[in-house]
Amino acid sequence: MQLVPYMLAALAVGIVVSFQPPMNGMLAKSVGSAYGAAAVSIGIAFASIVLLVLIAGHGEISRRTLGSVPWWVYLSGTIGAAFVAAGAAIAPVTGGLVFFICIVAGQLIGSMLVDHFGAFGLEVRAMSPMRFLGLAMVLGGAVLVSQS
Repeated sequence: MQLVPYMLAALAVGIVVSFQPPMNGMLAKSVGSAYGAAAVSIGIAFASIVLLVLIAGHGEISRRTLGSVPWWVYLSGTIGAAFVAAGAAIAPVTGGLVFFICIVAGQLIGSMLVDHFGAFGLEVRAMSPMRFLGLAMVLGGAVLVSQS
């Protein structure tokens, strides 16, 4: 399997996702609440994904398959809601770049832990000096960008 198309798709999604917090910040300013803006945004996201499921198919969503998943897996929806609400509340204060550098740094820390422990069914990939160096560079970049 070639990774490059997937990497380019992830890059494109990352670019588009960077527009979401400032757009939600504008919505929050209009409605007077970051959480209200997040609710509207997630409602639209829900309608969009329902439409996509109707077009592309839904796999096997059934009581049996949904019951076979550990309860805590469903917290991923809460994580998504927290991200949207945080973007609406934080990005207007920090700006998009600092917001996302901090988000990415947090994701890297979390991802390093997930890889190290093989959490959520991933293959174990131990922490290493190079991984720590890469993480330190991102954190250093966050400090540099926030100073400008």
